[in-house]
Amino acid sequence: MTTLETSGIMQEMEKVKQLAKYIYDSFRYVIGGILLVLWKIVWYILKPIIAPTGARSKARMAVITILVITCLAFFYDYSVGFNRTVDKLNVWKSLLARSENLILKDKGFDQWLNGWEFHYFYKKDFTLGLDLKGGTHLVYLADLSNIESESYGNAMEGARDVIERRVNIFGVSEPLVQISKVSGEHRLVVDLAGVNNVEEAIKMIGETPLLEFKEEKTQEEKDASNEDSDMGVVALDENGNEVNVGADINFDQNAFMDPFKLTRLSGKQLDRAELVFDPQTSQPQVSLEFDKEGTELFADITQRNVGKRVAIFLDGMIISAPNVNEPILSGRAVIQGDFTIDEARQLAQRLNAGALPVPIKLIGQQTIGATLGEISIQRSLKAGAIGLAVVALYMILYYKLLGMLASVALIVYAVLSLAIFKFIPVTLTLSGIAGFILSFGMAVDANVLVFERIKEKLREGETLETSVKDGFVKAWPSIRDGNVSTLITCLILWTFASSSIKGFALTLGIGIMVSMLSAIVVTRKLVDYTILSRFSKWTRKVTFFWKPGAGK
Repeated sequence: MTTLETSGIMQEMEKVKQLAKYIYDSFRYVIGGILLVLWKIVWYILKPIIAPTGARSKARMAVITILVITCLAFFYDYSVGFNRTVDKLNVWKSLLARSENLILKDKGFDQWLNGWEFHYFYKKDFTLGLDLKGGTHLVYLADLSNIESESYGNAMEGARDVIERRVNIFGVSEPLVQISKVSGEHRLVVDLAGVNNVEEAIKMIGETPLLEFKEEKTQEEKDASNEDSDMGVVALDENGNEVNVGADINFDQNAFMDPFKLTRLSGKQLDRAELVFDPQTSQPQVSLEFDKEGTELFADITQRNVGKRVAIFLDGMIISAPNVNEPILSGRAVIQGDFTIDEARQLAQRLNAGALPVPIKLIGQQTIGATLGEISIQRSLKAGAIGLAVVALYMILYYKLLGMLASVALIVYAVLSLAIFKFIPVTLTLSGIAGFILSFGMAVDANVLVFERIKEKLREGETLETSVKDGFVKAWPSIRDGNVSTLITCLILWTFASSSIKGFALTLGIGIMVSMLSAIVVTRKLVDYTILSRFSKWTRKVTFFWKPGAGK
């Protein structure tokens, strides 16, 4: 092939490359242009929502956000109803997938449709108290005979705290433990919601684990103990097993009498106990961690007993007696024994619960059925619905369109409050529900203050927009001061009152905080959108909707 022919082929190849590049660039620009046009269309639709610029767009975006949050909160509150609807939709979908008239049935669309499912909404139940859920009611008599009279209050409060810790460890939701005094007797009243096994509840509360740490006696102390001992007593051998030393006159008491003596270290200095596993044998153990005083005591005990045994006793029975190889300064110890996992976990829970500061005796018990609680819930819901409806009706009749918007905000308030109660969770009792229903009035009170300010401005001849703006701004100090004073009262009740009153204070306090959000944010955005939207053009012509007030 000549040089001329080679040059011609190269030129043709170059032309092909240029043509391919031209086609590629053309497609790239065409596709890019199509995508750009599609993006402009999508952005034109989403811009008012994602990036609102005008006042009307911002108000619309705020209302949409409120509606979305309210819908999610409603589904969270009433997840049972939502999930029932999902079940019905899934049944309908399955029937549709099996239909002979289904489009694209022969293309596998029926298989895809049958395999796809509507999903449940996240389900979480409300936490109910004893009067709504049913459970166990126990009454204990405290023995204060060995306590000085001026220390009665502290002893009873300590017993109440220990019982609350014990039942909390066992998973009982919000136990109600109250101190009462009847005819000079000090009592502890314990309400355990959801616990219908009375024997288990009594065992849970009444057991008092006694944890003791003992060190080996000196030879002089052993001899002194043997001289004072009576025949027939049960002693411990070197392995901690019980032995009757009185039956055999030739029995060597020096070897078998209890070789341990008490130390100052006990369960009182225990900070925490937890289930652990031996890294070598994988056997369950209970790890102990002492407080500052216990750490110092344990360090002293191990320092003076290097090469000797330190025994751990639980309820008077020896659990383990390990040799001390070196001083332990970390304040940690391990209880080893022939435990199952459940036994070790239960022991750790009992040790964490602590010991009762005073003896208690069960003098009364009662099991409350869930049926009574169901009736109470139905009556409470009925009372709440009637209260909400009456308040909304009054607002609509007196404040017209503003009252309608306030009623919508009141519904938003109720839905959000219930969602918060379930999320925290708040243990709902009859007193707690009463606090929630009472907060309806607090929620409307803020709207009343705002609307009265708006009416004043309208009477003065101000425009609707100016009246609304000034109404919310000037009513805020009154709303803030009134609600803060009520919140302070709720805080005092929560701090010093009994558990039943605490439930009332908690639901009322949460309701007040949500009501301020409802009045200042939700109602404001609904009013702003109503004024700025096209809907307001014809409502302005009907002066009845914006009339300052009936008879004014």
